[in-house]
Amino acid sequence: MNKWIRGTNAVVLSLAVIGIFIVLTIFLNSTKTLQVDLTQNKQFTLSDQTINTLKTLDNDVHIVSLTSSQTSPVMSREVVDLVQEYKKRNSKIVFDQFDIEKHPEVANQYEGVDPSGVLVIESGAQKKVVNFYDMFQASGQSQTDYQFSGEQKITQALVNLNVKDKTTVYFLSGHSETPLSQMTLWQSSLENANYTVKDLNLLREGKIPDDAQALFIIGAQTDISDAEAGIIKEYLNGKGKLYMALGSNQNMATEWKNIDSLLAVYGITDQHAVAIDPKSSRLMSPLTIIPEYGAHEITSKLQTYNLLMQLGLAVSMNVDKPAADFQATSILKTSDSAFGKTDLAALVKGNTTKGDKDIKGPLNLGYVVETKDNKPKAVVLGSYTSLRDDYFQQQGNRDFALNSVGWLQEQKDQVTIRPRENQAQMAMFTGGQAYSIFYGTVLLFPLLFLIVGGTIWWRRRKG
Repeated sequence: MNKWIRGTNAVVLSLAVIGIFIVLTIFLNSTKTLQVDLTQNKQFTLSDQTINTLKTLDNDVHIVSLTSSQTSPVMSREVVDLVQEYKKRNSKIVFDQFDIEKHPEVANQYEGVDPSGVLVIESGAQKKVVNFYDMFQASGQSQTDYQFSGEQKITQALVNLNVKDKTTVYFLSGHSETPLSQMTLWQSSLENANYTVKDLNLLREGKIPDDAQALFIIGAQTDISDAEAGIIKEYLNGKGKLYMALGSNQNMATEWKNIDSLLAVYGITDQHAVAIDPKSSRLMSPLTIIPEYGAHEITSKLQTYNLLMQLGLAVSMNVDKPAADFQATSILKTSDSAFGKTDLAALVKGNTTKGDKDIKGPLNLGYVVETKDNKPKAVVLGSYTSLRDDYFQQQGNRDFALNSVGWLQEQKDQVTIRPRENQAQMAMFTGGQAYSIFYGTVLLFPLLFLIVGGTIWWRRRKG
């Protein structure tokens, strides 16, 4: 009798466990967006920009994966898994996969199909093609190390689907500004966000083109001429907008008359001092400032995600007397321990100690300027180094740069935290190794547990 009761209890308990497992499986399957990312850098968590883009996606989108025998299976799986995450979050996305060798009629519907793999993202008459090889960039010494930027490419393609007009911006040259060739990452990021980026030399052109929606002056080392200053001010007096990142010059106090006059239009005073923070991080030089963020939509999400900026050779500024027609708001500051070195000749010789004439911190290193009716007019930064290729990808530099441009152009969807490239390692297996892993994990291990469990059950039943 006792054996029968114990056997019945075992059966009931087993059925209960199986029932709980089935119910839990159905529940987890029904919550399609429920997942836990345990990776160090949250590389499988979609970014704010992607999530917001998917939330605001109103039109049906068809994503087609076109691959062949020349497509890396590992790359294909990574892309497919990512697109499936997009599909889970918006039912308007339809995803299809085709082998172009088996379905050439599908490939013939699209131009530029590469046998190494492409994603076609289409909505109505709009169509974007993203090659697999554009989503994978080799990194490090090993051929199996790579950066995966699929989320950046796919999200930007979705953002651009229904954008018809591009925003044209001009970068001033001729005054030892930082050339676009040293800011290729910023330029390509702007172009991916539907900006047309052009170089402008006023000595050659004689005017600011009519299609200029913003003028960028980045890292100028020498002053602009009186005639150029007149042209720029006339442009800014109208609908023109300014994005200025100051350079650094030992003689800027005496030589930057016209650069200073542009800032004065907005009530901003260049203090002709370079910020030094002796209590900066041990990983940084005292001349590299990690600024504190002021309250503003450009910086709010950077604060939330604790993404820091780096500003090298930053020139301090202040608003001594606010302009009548504009409001300047500080959004980047140093800590109290910083000071502004005014003896730039001594600084060039390596003297970073505080002198009697130096400016006490905290110092202002970045301003945004609005008109009387709260429309964005200008962004002014005390340093240009975070915009260069060698610093652009570090922590919050990229998002700040693009957020500030998006704010200036009143494009709120471009003020966000963007997808980041994920570091990964591509595991290479032979066909035999792949089959061994499959049979071992899918068949051998489960069968082994079944045998051990059955043996234990049989012994207890006999005992």
